Amino acid sequence: MDYTNEPVCIKDIEKIAQRVMPGGAWGYYNSGANDEQTKTDNESAFDSYRLHPRMLRDVSKITTHTTVLGQKVRTPLGIAPCALHKLAHADGEAATSRAAAKHGSIMILSTYSTTSLEKVIAQGDGTTQYWMQLYVYQDRHVSETIVRRAEKAGFKAIVLTVDAPMLGRRLVDARNKFNPPPHLRLENFMDPNVVNGTGYAPDLAKSENETFGATFGANGDQSLSWANGISWLKSITKLPIIVKGVLTAEDTQLAIDHKCAGVIVSNHGGRQLDGALSTIDALPQVVEAANDKIEVYMDGGIRKGSDIFKALALGARAVFVARPVLWGLAYKGEQGAFIALDLLQKELELAMMLTGTTQVSEIDESYVYTPVNRWVRHSRRQPGQPRKLLA
Repeated sequence: MDYTNEPVCIKDIEKIAQRVMPGGAWGYYNSGANDEQTKTDNESAFDSYRLHPRMLRDVSKITTHTTVLGQKVRTPLGIAPCALHKLAHADGEAATSRAAAKHGSIMILSTYSTTSLEKVIAQGDGTTQYWMQLYVYQDRHVSETIVRRAEKAGFKAIVLTVDAPMLGRRLVDARNKFNPPPHLRLENFMDPNVVNGTGYAPDLAKSENETFGATFGANGDQSLSWANGISWLKSITKLPIIVKGVLTAEDTQLAIDHKCAGVIVSNHGGRQLDGALSTIDALPQVVEAANDKIEVYMDGGIRKGSDIFKALALGARAVFVARPVLWGLAYKGEQGAFIALDLLQKELELAMMLTGTTQVSEIDESYVYTPVNRWVRHSRRQPGQPRKLLA
């Protein structure tokens, strides 16, 4: 059904975006891997968790202020990294950055931004946190250059994506034979003196580095490991390192062992390994393994303020969204991206009020009913020994 008024929820914005975006661009943003089981589960799994509200509490003053990496933020809702924002709107990541600054939380910028990292952070208000998402390439000098540029520009953390040694098989993109429009540039792979200069024109011939960046599937470092990756990254930057793509207790412990600052429970929006757990289902084991020794964040499937509340209750310090912001960009540029964030923010505040909580620190597992039938797994079978049930 079409409405003539402004969108009132994320689903409304999604419908508008699908209507206004070219089919290939919509497919690129919306698609998941293979049968899209994990992508679908990311959203639907939230419905298995129910809220446990408390009544007759003073909820006249609600605040969502919290801290992330020791820094104060207005809200635990941030923007997850996503490539090619200019597919959604000509102003791209610059518009997203302005919306993030107005919103008052954290923006994680994708390596595959169509706006240089220096231009993106320049759109901030000086108080917004910017984190830089990173892939590690076979030629690590390419990755190192991006890290050093980000640190110099004022980014506050490096977000290392670890769930993509090769890109997942996205059938929609394969059927559409999707390739980004030739006028879009991967500006983080370009010479910053050129791309950030006053004489820069997008129709410049593409550089060798930019072409290299566009072929990640061939150039990603598939030998990257806990042993050879984190120590290398620590050797080239003093910024905190956050590992994105963690879904298990075992990898959470390894992140702690390697002195990472945080982990993002993420399955790449369901775009990598189809059949992996939804992020809200994976979150509890990661939080338990973290044991307050490392900060835990989450992305994937968040479409309502109550989804944010449930993730916070299960132990996430902050959550991040990507598709809703991109849909907002397609709808109305910077204003649309802010509308998407603001809708989620207001829904979170309402969920807090109706559950009897007034600040983020009060939200814990006592406010959520978790499903009785949970996913379980067993240890590896040892000869002569019974299988051990693991959480």
